[in-house]
Amino acid sequence: MDHSYEELRSVALDILAGREKGTWEASQYENLRKSISDALETRSRGQQTVNSSLSAHDSELFLELFWDLFRQGIITLGLNDYNREFPWFRVTSFGKKLLAGQEPYFFHDLSSYEKVIKDEVPNIDDTTLTYLKEAMQAFMSGCLLSSTVMLGVATEHTFLLLMENVDANTAHGPLFSGISNERSILRKVNKFKKILDQNNSLLPPKVKEDLDTNFTGILSMIRNFRNESGHPSGKIISREQVYVEFFANVGYGRSQAAIL
Repeated sequence: MDHSYEELRSVALDILAGREKGTWEASQYENLRKSISDALETRSRGQQTVNSSLSAHDSELFLELFWDLFRQGIITLGLNDYNREFPWFRVTSFGKKLLAGQEPYFFHDLSSYEKVIKDEVPNIDDTTLTYLKEAMQAFMSGCLLSSTVMLGVATEHTFLLLMENVDANTAHGPLFSGISNERSILRKVNKFKKILDQNNSLLPPKVKEDLDTNFTGILSMIRNFRNESGHPSGKIISREQVYVEFFANVGYGRSQAAIL
């Protein structure tokens, strides 16, 4: 029976994370392939299966999957200093953190991140989504500085859209007048937050909740990383830091939608 790429990946991640015990130690290419095959058969039949085989279709997909896991930094080649080469492999320190933090959001490629964003922010602007997808593509390619800059652009674009909606609102627009005249994003954000704080009683409970964290705090963090990456500061952004930015962007987008 043939399976989809996502089905194979799901089983592989469960095995690598230790959530499902493989029939073979996941330290060699062929062992992981056999464990995935046995796990799929066990799930299908409802009883323990050993020494099953992937179909030709699934074997080709697994080849792609293995090198995707390597390219995305979840696994690396070599078991230890004595077994440094393929077919040996091990889960990286980044991979362990990622696999351990599967909830509440878990994204490992462009499609899974796009799904998370659209689920949480159904009305996300197409231009914002384009920058977020570009950021994820850069991240998957190991271009961390580029990824951080794109995340910053997406975040600032979302804020500017928020300001356009506020200006167009006949009830609340006058309260926030003058923000669009500020020259820099930082000044716009600071003025917007100051007005929000002064009129906190007008905000509905769902907007007040964690506003400082999910709106101001995240916006500030992503902007700081974007500025450090977009200028020759010499500041090195780690893969883990960028992954956290992707995670935080979900909460930021949700808070923006709540304000709107």
